[in-house]
Formats: sequence, structure tokens, C-alpha cells
Amino acid sequence: MNKRTQWPVLSVATGLAAGLLTGCGTSAGDSGGSGSSIVMGMSDDVLATDPASGYDPGSWLLFNNVFQSLLSFPKGGTEPQPEAAKQCSFTDTATKVYSCTLKDGLKFSNGDSLTSKDVKFSFDRMLKINDSAGPAIMFPMLGSVETPNEKTVVFRLKYADATFPSKIASGAGSIVDHNQYPADSLRKDGTAVGSGPYKLDSFGKDQAVFSVNSNYQGTAKVHNSGVTLKLFHGNQSALKNALLNHQVDVAYRGLAAADIADIDNNTSTGKGIEVVEGSSAEVQHLVFNMADPVTGKLGVRKAIAYLLDRDALVSKVYENTATPLYSIIPAGITAHDTAFFDTYGARPSKTKAAAALHAAGITGKVKLTLWSTPSRYGPATDEELKTIAQQLNDSGMFDATVKSVPFDQYEKDIAAGKYGVYVKGWVPDYPDPDNFTAPFFGKGNVLDNRYANSTITGELIPRTAAQSDRSSTDKEYGELQDIVARDVPMIPVWQAKQYALRRENVYGLEYCLDASTVFRFWEISKD
Repeated sequence: MNKRTQWPVLSVATGLAAGLLTGCGTSAGDSGGSGSSIVMGMSDDVLATDPASGYDPGSWLLFNNVFQSLLSFPKGGTEPQPEAAKQCSFTDTATKVYSCTLKDGLKFSNGDSLTSKDVKFSFDRMLKINDSAGPAIMFPMLGSVETPNEKTVVFRLKYADATFPSKIASGAGSIVDHNQYPADSLRKDGTAVGSGPYKLDSFGKDQAVFSVNSNYQGTAKVHNSGVTLKLFHGNQSALKNALLNHQVDVAYRGLAAADIADIDNNTSTGKGIEVVEGSSAEVQHLVFNMADPVTGKLGVRKAIAYLLDRDALVSKVYENTATPLYSIIPAGITAHDTAFFDTYGARPSKTKAAAALHAAGITGKVKLTLWSTPSRYGPATDEELKTIAQQLNDSGMFDATVKSVPFDQYEKDIAAGKYGVYVKGWVPDYPDPDNFTAPFFGKGNVLDNRYANSTITGELIPRTAAQSDRSSTDKEYGELQDIVARDVPMIPVWQAKQYALRRENVYGLEYCLDASTVFRFWEISKD
């Protein structure tokens, strides 16, 4: 499913945004949950309980709470820190050999010991199954996993990848019990055995029930006695009503922007409910098919870039629950810049758009169809593209219309090259600029837009991947972003803000909403 493209956090607009939360650091392991249990509502579905398959926000929410990874992201932080591991490091200067030592006394929720054998099994299994809806796509660099002893795991990479620690700190690095999972097929019974802060007690179509894992040994301190996750399958009204009617304590991923704004403005309907805003790196782009007879022309793409009014769009459609985005790397992520702002400006320019079309030899109106799929990116996606089409038509240079199709058909048609311009959303796997560039412009990119640039694929992506000091990659990523702004294979449109709504006796949600994309059940408490 094209990486983790999914409904934005608000379903109309969401994602990750702005600066990171402060207050990093997690408490020392405390597996004993205390306080009340939490009932949480979410619009997303959980598509998998087996980490070798799930590659969507709902599934990763489950993985991040039920399973451990060797490393994890601390609240408010983007640098991975030891979790199941006592320590991890590259043991060579080429960043191709990565070694981890496990903590003592690790156990799965069923009492089985967790050793290096389980870590190797988890990665070997994921790669062997290579599920089309799974995270194996993140590990083309992984050559082999070795276990010199019960406490040591050595990853040997085919090529340098300094982002490997961030990748194994994500849901893709979930460790499963080798005694409980088949080595060459997915577990399909809806159960899960992990070593994370929570156990999955039951999983059904409409809810999942989690209790505290008394065997957990890690960095999380649990502040509740369990979580019931109610699934609303994209039904925004039902989720809102459940919150208003005290049926859930927390609403996450799926409320309409208008509902959030309404509640945030302290109207009578939202009494006793508070909006919690966090940082996010979820983004949305307009994507151009470079082989299309219309959008394959650089002048057309540049004209659209000159005419797009992001401020008006996020105000009208998303009621400012998103922010204009002028970079393929969002704010809050290393190497973020404003390449599209610098190249095309913040305000629409009919003069420059006309000049771009004239330079391409285009004199008449450009006939264009913008393709949308609200079943994946939220019900406001159609309105968003209609707004963009209207902006283009108001210039007098375009005759743009919008067509909307179900997601399955949408993906097939994009792969077949049937669309000239379409929308793509992105929920990052890990908070590093690599995750906003390599998947879009590298081999087998998720955009399916027939764009290739040898400087990006042959020089900049490999060079940045090899640099262990991620702050030293700014120059290369700046060059990459300038190339994209010049070639315009896509246009960044917005970066969403991430929200959760809570009843006034619920606390800790500010530690669940940051650029790591990890929603931490254990941080939530209730009076």
C-alpha cells in the first residue's frame, strides 16, 4: 500500500508538523500499570496484528505498544535510544556493520525468554515473507543477521545506511517470539505475542483490548491499567458522537477539521473536551506523471506551482488544521528548507505562470483532470482538489476538473500511468529526511510518476545514507530539494498538525503526538 500512505490524522488533514515537543526522556522501566483504564476511539482500521504484514498507521500503533524493538524513540525526540537493547552501535567506519547487545531478563508476555535468536528470527522472517503490505520494503540494505551469542545481534548491511538505527526503532523492528510465529507465513488468528508494555487480550472488527504486560522490561513507565481501542472505520460522525457522549475518553485520527475547530473554540457541544495539538511530519503532495502528454511538460507543472495558493487552501478546506508546505522535507525534520517558496513564491503569480506556459509553447487553455481518492486520504480530499482546480481555472489558463475514485482503482490506474496529476499522502516510518526522499525518488519509488534524476539516485541519496551525522547532510538534501523544485515532479501542498481530543480528566496526550509517529498508550492517565 505504497508505504504508509493513509488518512491524515484528522482524516481531513493531519500529519505531523512544526517543532518537536520538549521534555525528552523516558522513565526507567516500570511494568506495573496503575490508574484507570482508558477507552480510545480511532478512525483508522488496524489492518494487521502481525508485524511482518502491517504497514499502516493503525497497525503500527498496535505494534508500538505490544512489541519491543531494539531501539525506540523517546517522547519528543527523533534520535533512537536503547529499548530491548542495552546498547547498539555501528562497529565499522563504513556504517555497514551494526551490533546490539540485549538487556538482561527480557521476556515475552507469555513468559518466554527473549534472546538474540528471536531478533534474528523476526528480521529473517519479515524478509522471507516479504508481504506486499509489510515493512520488508524498508530493508533492501540488510544482508544478514548474525547471533554470536544469546545477547548479541549483528546486522551486516549490503551498503552503507546511517538511518538503519531509525528503521529498526520503528514498528518495522518489532521483535516476535520465534516459538509463536511461523517462519514463512503470516499469523492470521488476530493474536499477538510481544514483549512491549501491553498485551493484546482480544482483537475484533470494532475494538482491540490491551492490558499491561507484567513481564515488560524497558524504558516505558505505564500510567494506566489498560486500553480499549474502539475502531470507527472512517466514520467521523460516529467518532465525534462517541466522544461527546462519554463513550470514549480520547479521540485520535479521524475527526473533521470543522469538528476540531468547533470544540477548540469552546462551543457548548464541546464542553468538558480539550484539544491537544502535537507535532507531526505527515504531508500531502500533488504528483505529476512525467510521461503524461500534458503534465509531462515542464511549463505546465511550473505554471501550476506558480498558481497554487496554499494559504487559501488550508484556510478554506482544513480550517488551519494544516500548514502550507514548501519543501519535500517537512518542518521539524533535519534538512527542511523552503525550496518551493524560494522558487515559486508564497502568493500566486499569473504573470509567471503565463510565462512558464509560453516558454513551453502553450497558448490555449490547458485541459487537466485532477484525481482524488477520499477513501484513503479523507473526505476533504475531493474538496481540496476542487479548490486547487478552481484556483487554476480562475487564472484563465486552465480548464481543470476533478475525478474521484476508490483507492484500489486509484492505485491500479496510477501504476498504469492513466493519471496526469494526482494526490499522495505520506505518514513517515521514521523521522529522518531519508524517509521523505529515498521512497519518493529512489528505485521503485512509491509515487509511480515516471520521474528519474541520476544526480538524486546516483549521488545524493547514497551519499546522505552513508553519513552517520545526520545534521551534516543539510547541503546534500538542500541540493536534492532544489532539483525537485526545478524539475517539479511533485508539489508539496500541506503539512498537517496532529491532534487528539480528550475528556478533561485525561492526561499525557502531549507525549503521544510527535514527529516519531509513535502513539504511546503508556503515557495516558485518567482521574
